Amino acid sequence: MDYVMDVNGTHIWYYFICKREVWLIAHQIAADQEDDNLEIGRFISETSYQRQKKELLIGNIKVDRIRREGDTLVVGEVKKSSTYEKSAYYQLLFYLDTLRKMGIEAKGELLFPKEKKVTKVEWTEEGKRVLEEAVADIRRIARLPVPPEPKKIGFCRSCAYREYCFAEE
Repeated sequence: MDYVMDVNGTHIWYYFICKREVWLIAHQIAADQEDDNLEIGRFISETSYQRQKKELLIGNIKVDRIRREGDTLVVGEVKKSSTYEKSAYYQLLFYLDTLRKMGIEAKGELLFPKEKKVTKVEWTEEGKRVLEEAVADIRRIARLPVPPEPKKIGFCRSCAYREYCFAEE
């Protein structure tokens, strides 16, 4: 039986931004843990929405916030900014889909505390189709013997992996 890589929310988040970073993460190559952007993200996640429950590990997903709104479970994902909202959307949709497979119906909220912005996310068939394609492509990327070539994009300026891609520049 062939090994099937366990895809998680971090893979989904980076997939919609940078395929090379997906490969680096899949191969457990650690980003610069002292990168300012990583530290700011951790600080925002730890200090925002203090009254809601903190991180919760469920299977292979780790949700930032969880609360009840009447009979509905609401899962929250905290992000530093909405610049990469599409990635955040699919990461949260991945969490909702994973919960759904466990028999748990939930709604999602993308939380951007610095912008005081909240975006609602609900599971859809179309979203699930996009996720399934992304998961298959993430597994394909992870099986590559070397990472995809680096492509300079706006995200590179704040990426904790930038030295892996552009160390000689």
